Amino acid sequence: MAQTQDVAGGSTVSDAETRSKKRSRAETDVTDASAPATPSATEPSGDIVGSHITETGGSSVSANASSSSVSNPEPPLSESYPPSESKPSLSTGPSGSITPPYVFSGPHPAPQSLTGPTDEVEDETDQDALEEQAAAEQAEEGSIVVDSDDLGTDDGYGTDTNTTASTSLAESVRDYIYENGRRYHRFREGRYSFPNDDVEQQREDMKHSMVKLLCGQLYFAPIGEQPHEILDIGTGTGIWAIEMGDLFPNANILGVDLSPIQPEWVPPNVRFMVDDIDWLHPRNYFDYVHSRHTVMAIKDWPKLIRRALEHLRPGGWFELQEVYHFPISANKTMAPDHPVAQYWSLINEGLSNLGVTFHAVANGRLADMMRDCGFVNVTERVLHIPIGTWPKNKVLKTVGLYWRTILIDGIQAIALGPMTRGCGWTREQVELFLVDVRKAYFDNSVLAYMPLHIIYGQKPVGF
Repeated sequence: MAQTQDVAGGSTVSDAETRSKKRSRAETDVTDASAPATPSATEPSGDIVGSHITETGGSSVSANASSSSVSNPEPPLSESYPPSESKPSLSTGPSGSITPPYVFSGPHPAPQSLTGPTDEVEDETDQDALEEQAAAEQAEEGSIVVDSDDLGTDDGYGTDTNTTASTSLAESVRDYIYENGRRYHRFREGRYSFPNDDVEQQREDMKHSMVKLLCGQLYFAPIGEQPHEILDIGTGTGIWAIEMGDLFPNANILGVDLSPIQPEWVPPNVRFMVDDIDWLHPRNYFDYVHSRHTVMAIKDWPKLIRRALEHLRPGGWFELQEVYHFPISANKTMAPDHPVAQYWSLINEGLSNLGVTFHAVANGRLADMMRDCGFVNVTERVLHIPIGTWPKNKVLKTVGLYWRTILIDGIQAIALGPMTRGCGWTREQVELFLVDVRKAYFDNSVLAYMPLHIIYGQKPVGF
């Protein structure tokens, strides 16, 4: 598949990005084998309903005997409510500028007749291509087709693994603190309110697999085929940096994180540093700065964006990939007292008390901050991540299965810091509350999803 992104003053997406998408899809083929099957092989999987969302509006649900489709543009979220007094409506969510849809090459021509194994493989490949195309369009347009046969409860998930090794990671301080039975970083203690133990690391790697399956690529900014210096902020387990190192063997990839939890063996062009954010390099140094899943940790977004601008070379790109962590009900059936809604309201309250703007990605605010700081060609794309297996499309069903598993596996890790440190709860109170939340996550009937915001901008050439 090929995708082009027209950016003022930019260029056509490189072959390297195309290779990234093909590589990502090839690596996630293993996960499809463990994903739930679509209810009927004869039902169309690419039934797209809806259009791009540019202004606020309501949502609509249409159903027939076998499937429904949801078109759900979200009205902007107001964050002026006191966190402890009221909770946001589940029918609202962030809005953002949505650029033209992904551009895909058409599916391969269907074989004239199925006369042997080769024809069967080609037909299956064609169907997979249609599923991927439909998944991307539905996720970005907010028109995910509902599988009306899968609105009950379910469980299980698949995983994929990626291993690369050649050079050992330099020794760094591996010192931790333990709280409520979970392990946290000690370096600059308290800056990040979530664990870094083995269970959390596995969950972070699953998040990486989920995002690749949804997006089909590692990055969106048009960085070209020969970037030289790449910085990954909040690298976590380092899996994104490692895969970028494989994809761009001539580039130097630096991953920075508060926790020294990266693997001992990495590609020769990849290295990791234990630090808050690495601005030790001179200004005008990096070609590309990347950050994702850091909305729970960043306290001063304008400062981060300014520093990224300063340390990028003229013409370099800064990309953010952040999830809006609050469940939105596509059919508006999730009440504010739903356990999952209560859970995320408490997380927001606790992080707010700790100085973190948890909903910073809502309403296009990060994109506006990038423009205000001086970035040009700022683009924001919003993809919907389903929670659960309610989508009809096979790819989105697997994405939803991954995302729900990620949220349930991390339910304690996400809650303990904000609710004990920020809200003053005891661990026992948190654990008791989480019992109902775990059960509520399996309610497919509310058609819950979370938006993934992908925002990137370019440093002006004359800056």
